[in-house]
Amino acid sequence: MQPVREIRTVSTRLTTRDVLGRWKVRWAIGRNRCSVEPGVYAVGSPSAESPVFVSANYRLSFDALRSSLDGVDAWILVLDTKGINVWCAAGKGTFGTRELEQKLLAFRAGELVSHRTVILPQLAATGVSAPEVKRDSGWRVVFGPVRARDIRAWLAAGMKKDAAMRHVEFAFRDRMGVAPVELVQAWPFVPAIVAAAALASLPFGPGCAARFLSLLLPLAAAVIGGTLLVPALLPYLPFRAFSLKGAVLGVVLGAASSVIVKASLAAGTALTLVMGSIAAWLAMNFTGASTYTCQAGAELEVRRGTIPMIAAVVLGIGLFAAQRFL
Repeated sequence: MQPVREIRTVSTRLTTRDVLGRWKVRWAIGRNRCSVEPGVYAVGSPSAESPVFVSANYRLSFDALRSSLDGVDAWILVLDTKGINVWCAAGKGTFGTRELEQKLLAFRAGELVSHRTVILPQLAATGVSAPEVKRDSGWRVVFGPVRARDIRAWLAAGMKKDAAMRHVEFAFRDRMGVAPVELVQAWPFVPAIVAAAALASLPFGPGCAARFLSLLLPLAAAVIGGTLLVPALLPYLPFRAFSLKGAVLGVVLGAASSVIVKASLAAGTALTLVMGSIAAWLAMNFTGASTYTCQAGAELEVRRGTIPMIAAVVLGIGLFAAQRFL
């Protein structure tokens, strides 16, 4: 029998380096280089009867799978998803039917086991057609539980899922786990906010520093609100659209900031319009990190929300300039 090339043995225990790497990715450090080599990996001492799990080559997805297989002898077939996680890759097509069929053939998975069953994450179902895989390759696709941590219990139950194993949760911990990336990616707002606050604080002289801070801090609060507070309060904010959720929070923060800095009605209205738009835009970016919407829904929201946000910013700036300099 021709040997399957490049079988790598991996541990189920994450090292300090693995944990540090995961933390760095959460803060967008090296996020575009967070991948593993596609191929076949061995966990424990797998045999011809051992299960074959399929993973994306996004490192965090791969690590979540292997760390859940402690005490299980298994094979892991890693697809080339371009370093994208399972759920996003399934939506983008890189964790798809053709990719699975090609890798099963290219890595000669049939030489590893006596059965013809592959276990895929449930979140890959949008990208993989089980009937097509069976028809084209002869492999039977079984979708495992939503979360890798339930795999051992699922195997012990004879590959039967209970309701909890089928349910996709997006709890507070999950939301805050992906929120730091949104905060880091909001960095272009920082120089813009500083420049706007500096311009609005003119002319230099007595009171300049106070005017600078009275605008800088509220606008910074809008960025924090759109990137961190919206994910934290996501189930409790009104409306379905993320942009509207962010707008509501931004308006609340703007009104509160206006009271704190003792702004005039015109200045407070301007501040609230701009803060609402900033928070709305950043909250809308969070659609790609959540389970609340789909790709088509996110694209529709961008098309509908961008022009009103721009209009609110322009109106806010105009209103502020009129009351400040005229």
